[in-house]
Amino acid sequence: LVQQTDALIASHPLVHSVLGKAGRARTATDPAPLSMLETVVVLEPEETWPPGTTVDDVVAELDALVQLPGLTNAWTMPIKTRLDMLATGIRTPVGVKLLGDDLQVLAEVGQELEAVLRTVPGTASVFSERVTGGHYVDIEIRRADAARFGLDVQDVQAVVQSAVGGAVVTELVDGLERYPVNVRFPRELRDSVERLREVAVPTPMGHAVALAQVADVRISDGPPAIKSENARRTAWIYVDLSTGDLGGYVARARETVARQVRLPPGVTLAWSGQYVYLQRAQERLAVVVPLTLGVIVLLLYLHFRRVGETLLVLGTLPFALVGGIWLLWAAGWQTSVAVWVGFLALAGLAAETGILMLVYLEEALERWQREGRLTSPHALEEAILEGAVDRVRPKVMTVATNIVGLMPIMLGTETGTTIMKRLAAPMVGGLLTSTVLTLLILPVVYLVWQRRKGVGTPA
Repeated sequence: LVQQTDALIASHPLVHSVLGKAGRARTATDPAPLSMLETVVVLEPEETWPPGTTVDDVVAELDALVQLPGLTNAWTMPIKTRLDMLATGIRTPVGVKLLGDDLQVLAEVGQELEAVLRTVPGTASVFSERVTGGHYVDIEIRRADAARFGLDVQDVQAVVQSAVGGAVVTELVDGLERYPVNVRFPRELRDSVERLREVAVPTPMGHAVALAQVADVRISDGPPAIKSENARRTAWIYVDLSTGDLGGYVARARETVARQVRLPPGVTLAWSGQYVYLQRAQERLAVVVPLTLGVIVLLLYLHFRRVGETLLVLGTLPFALVGGIWLLWAAGWQTSVAVWVGFLALAGLAAETGILMLVYLEEALERWQREGRLTSPHALEEAILEGAVDRVRPKVMTVATNIVGLMPIMLGTETGTTIMKRLAAPMVGGLLTSTVLTLLILPVVYLVWQRRKGVGTPA
């Protein structure tokens, strides 16, 4: 299977090299069963790709190319896969963990979930890991028969270990290097149950007997691997997505599973994978966002020492966020942690520019009052217009500097820019609408507020 999938992937014109792997390395950090085939695909340099081709396009073409019976595809980045496997064990964006005591029941529920999740919109592929279906050679020693030949259980087990599993008999020393020497029967003498039954077991009487004379040798079914979590056996279902809306997909999948799947007694279900990171991020943002807004309110009040100006700046903040939302919608991006961080930074910038505009407006108003020129509603308009015009140059310079500084991120294609673009997009779009807000809307709101206070009205 590895050779077939490697050949299919290598036939794609944009694939430079392919390396497939079955099984796992001798390390606890690679919990991969034999049924998991990992293939690392190195693509050709992007400058050689046809115009307009993206990584998602290549993945879609490869997924359509590699369609073999019994195999389910999940495409992700190599390092990201390792991090996900170490953190949650799930190597796809979404995973379902079934916890219970009976592996057979977990296998049946897993296959039922696999069929149900395949119907949920946004599912690219779904695979329920088979927790049953493994085959084992069981050697059960008949103690009475072994005793008739003067053998005990340890004698028979020692022969089985050395003949089938292998026994370390010595160590090869080559300078500073040490190599264990393992001895066992050649493959042709242990490649079937019939051959194992003929393995010779030496007896204290000086002759040998066949293993079948002192033990039952048979093939039995069992789990290929047993996973446990929170002291309970688990079965995992891997779900790969064709949508970037992780939270929306899980919400739809939860509703579908709750409606169509009835869990047996003693079986519990937990959603895992990258969804766990989303939940953690939502919990933290539920604290960070109100805290950030609270800090902005506190700083505004400490600056103005008045509630009116503080509420005036806060009331205009949502209008500054409109540009960020529009730009995200135009780019087709979903909200993420990076997007929320960008919006928090935008809120701080919008509040800062709002403060500067109010400072210019108040200075102009005080100057006109000091000079005795604020004698009519028209004079109030002229004073506010003068203060707003003084703010045009620094505001435009501030916005231009920020946008020019963020454009390399927005236009870049290097590693890491995918996440950074989500952070920069709210700030770029928000700064544009913030400029309109600060230069046009905020002076008008300030004018209406001053008129309600009676400023510029003849006594």
